[in-house]
Amino acid sequence: MEEKDQEVTEAPGKEEAHEEHKHDEHKKKKKKDDGVEELKKLLEEREKNIKTLQEKILYCQADFENFKKLKTKEKVETLKYGNEALIKEFIPVVDNLEMALNHAANTDDYKSILEGVKLTLNEFLKVLEKAGVTRIDAIGKQFDPNLHEAFYQEERDDIEPDIVISEFQKGYLLNERLIRPSRVVLSKKPEIQ
Repeated sequence: MEEKDQEVTEAPGKEEAHEEHKHDEHKKKKKKDDGVEELKKLLEEREKNIKTLQEKILYCQADFENFKKLKTKEKVETLKYGNEALIKEFIPVVDNLEMALNHAANTDDYKSILEGVKLTLNEFLKVLEKAGVTRIDAIGKQFDPNLHEAFYQEERDDIEPDIVISEFQKGYLLNERLIRPSRVVLSKKPEIQ
């Protein structure tokens, strides 16, 4: 009978262990389910972040494209109308030349016409100077291939060789950059006969 009592007492212990085992499995499953739910929430949150970032990238790309179009338009406008201020400065010079031509057609006084053209030329040179254009002063200077273009050489015993004697065409610099060299006549030693 003692053995039966032991069996009876052991049987409920097995049942409790079985219940406890089921309860532990249930806890493990619940923890696993909670972990899966947590991962799903984290994944959804990350997907939302990715979607938000993708939208921001699209907006940035669109803004950049608009910026490029605006800069291209500004560049075209600058190239098209960049000389406007300079041209406005030249219009009075053109007016003065037209007045000189009209005056020359109506008179034989060439001295006044010559004076008018000289004044207009000086006005024209002042406008160029405002725009950064300067003339190259070549006469009497040592030949410089960076500024001068030798047109021909003239034998001279009173001047050292390679000195600019005269100019056929004046040279010009724009903000210290050569835009046209001076076409010059150079001195050279006379050949001994």
